[in-house]
Amino acid sequence: MALHFSGNMMEHNLFVLVDLLGTLAFAVSGALAAEQKRLDLFGVLAISYLTACGGGVIRDLCIGALPPVGISDWRYLATSALASAIAIWARPMIDHLKQPIIFFDSLGLGFFAVVGAHKALGFGHNIEVAILLGMVTAVGGGVARDVVLNRVPIILEKEIYAVAALVGAAIQVLGQRMDWTLTLTPWFGALICFAIRTLALHYSWGLPVIRRSDAAQ
Repeated sequence: MALHFSGNMMEHNLFVLVDLLGTLAFAVSGALAAEQKRLDLFGVLAISYLTACGGGVIRDLCIGALPPVGISDWRYLATSALASAIAIWARPMIDHLKQPIIFFDSLGLGFFAVVGAHKALGFGHNIEVAILLGMVTAVGGGVARDVVLNRVPIILEKEIYAVAALVGAAIQVLGQRMDWTLTLTPWFGALICFAIRTLALHYSWGLPVIRRSDAAQ
């Protein structure tokens, strides 16, 4: 991520890499979802970009990082366009995945959770805000994608999704507060987030669903 606060150049480059990896993963999921809805090329590009950068734009507006990096840094648009090309031209290989949209969505979730938390801390916000904005960064683009494509947002279903992002963001915040090795913390947080999401899908873990009693119907 193109961070706007002082810091070690190695740290800066690390989080740029993590953020662009998340952008690539979410952009592929957005492009695949747009293809499923049979949108034209512009539609695919637009949904890909919205999915990849929507959460980051919301985060940057909340913390006052203006203009949002997803708009001001050309690498995000370029990465989104590259992801759209991958989704179109490598579709036969991607289709070998069981649920490609969910896979790439889950992959990007962890990357964005740790980057969002890290950037919020860098702008001087407290632990609670950092964890919350880490989650917002991770889920915001997917929610925007699903709303535009007239799908029920994953975050509103019973699947373990936002919780996984919260865990990933919390690990990043804890790591920075405990002075863990910064070059390892984001990878660990992203991995744990991805593992929780993947295991939840595999074993059908989910949050409780509120059901009305017969008397209330």
